[in-house]
Amino acid sequence: MSTLYSKLRKPIIEGDKSLSQVTDDVAKTLETKPTKLWWFAFLLALTALVAGVVAVTYQIKMGIGTWGLNKTVGWAFDITNFVFWVGIGHAGTLISAILFLFRQRWRTSINRSAEAMTVFAVICAGLFPIIHMGRPWLFFWIAPYPNFRGPLWVNFRSPLLWDFFAISTYFTISLVFWYIGLIPDLATLRDRAKTKIKKAVYRVTSFGWNGSVRTWNRYETVYVLLAALATPLVLSVHSIVSMDFATSVIPGWHTTIFPPYFVAGAIFSGFAMVLTLMIIARKVLNYQEYITLDHIEKMCKVILATGGIVGLAYATEMFMAWYSVNEYERFVFINRALGPFAWAYWIMVSCNVIIPQLLWFKKLRRSIVFVFMMSIVINIGMWFERFVIIVTSIHRDFLPSSWAMYKPSIIEIATLLGSFGLFFSAFLLFARFVPFIAIGEVKGVLGYGRTNKSAPQIGHTPEPKLEAVEE
Repeated sequence: MSTLYSKLRKPIIEGDKSLSQVTDDVAKTLETKPTKLWWFAFLLALTALVAGVVAVTYQIKMGIGTWGLNKTVGWAFDITNFVFWVGIGHAGTLISAILFLFRQRWRTSINRSAEAMTVFAVICAGLFPIIHMGRPWLFFWIAPYPNFRGPLWVNFRSPLLWDFFAISTYFTISLVFWYIGLIPDLATLRDRAKTKIKKAVYRVTSFGWNGSVRTWNRYETVYVLLAALATPLVLSVHSIVSMDFATSVIPGWHTTIFPPYFVAGAIFSGFAMVLTLMIIARKVLNYQEYITLDHIEKMCKVILATGGIVGLAYATEMFMAWYSVNEYERFVFINRALGPFAWAYWIMVSCNVIIPQLLWFKKLRRSIVFVFMMSIVINIGMWFERFVIIVTSIHRDFLPSSWAMYKPSIIEIATLLGSFGLFFSAFLLFARFVPFIAIGEVKGVLGYGRTNKSAPQIGHTPEPKLEAVEE
């Protein structure tokens, strides 16, 4: 059998897959018993989650005095972790919504897992403002519900309130968008289910999907509308989070560059986390033909572009601090680079600006080991970015007599560890019980880059130059 490939277009999915092969490859992960490696990873993540639960329970019982905060540093690990997890959640919506609207077909192999990552990351992010309230059992007070408190209401100028509305809106849209995309695949699993329990569960969760033309038309209409609705959220949610800082009068925070700077940084860190998860999944689940080197290289290019914006933002902050002739602003940035937390600042610069420049080399962009290590380095750097912005701007304030150093307590470290445990536990369960790759969407790009008459010709256009490849 010979397959004709375009000289101008490379197939998005390798291996000359048929429609049935795509279904079998993705569904077999759900129809077989979990491996020992999966159990090891899940128990490790669950252990971290339990440690986090114990730490949070203790700090709720004893109060947030268990943290390492002091009279100068009122925000530290909690808000650092909050901003970090919100940033991680941005890549999923970007891949799903913006790249979908721009008809980037390579997104089809990674959008499902990226959307799931968004949902789980936003859950992790939402926990920290609630914990930071000090009385988390009263968190419902910030919701606009009918009450009997008369004129007494929440302070709408509080950043905590902005975070609540931003996160709840973003989570709702992301969850609905993710679930809508799941429905055709859940129907496929329903038809393949061999036990009555599985068939009943998939029948309920697929909402009676029958695969008719009318059903597909309505599905695609809803999907486009949700993508259009989710796209502004990618830009607005992290802009609102940045205004937690930008609307203050504290030097180092009071800057108009924060909204685009935070959005670019969120996409930067989010794509790095997507790469971390995808590289592991393609190896463990044997998805090398679906998540190809071309997918990894394209994500590296997005990281390179957004990393350049982040580097420009760092330079702009330094320049404006010098150009403004504001002695307090200058002091903050000199203190960041040369003060007690200079080690954190230079970790941030090295991980986010200097090391990613290696991605200009194509050979490194297509090296699985290098890209995997790079993705971890970037996420370390982005966590330190949030730490540097928050702590170094306030640990030395206007009054030198109140200057104080900050050191995280074991409770804060355990809470951070627990958030990673929650994220990876949820993601491993997702990979075990839900199709990791969007079956229906991948089938739609099988005909891209090839013209074999026996292959699926979905959305095919004639290729100008062809060459025969004997198999």
